[in-house]
Amino acid sequence: MVDEISMTCQQLVELVTDYLEGSLDPTARQRFEEHLSDCTGCQNYVAQMRTTIKLVGKLTESDLTPSMQDELLTVFRNWKRDSQR
Repeated sequence: MVDEISMTCQQLVELVTDYLEGSLDPTARQRFEEHLSDCTGCQNYVAQMRTTIKLVGKLTESDLTPSMQDELLTVFRNWKRDSQR
């Protein structure tokens, strides 16, 4: 039985990684794709995520200067700290 409840944009954002990795169950995937077919904002978001993955996947650690590495580490540490508040 297919769940007829529409997916929200927030739910789509929370599931986008699983969707792109192909790990959603068939029902969730159908709901995701139904929402995506009607929501331009989410279509843009998924396209941006695909582009980000494509571009970031080409980066290696040696592509980053030491200062860039430090800056990224600071951002990640602050993000984790801030998300726990």
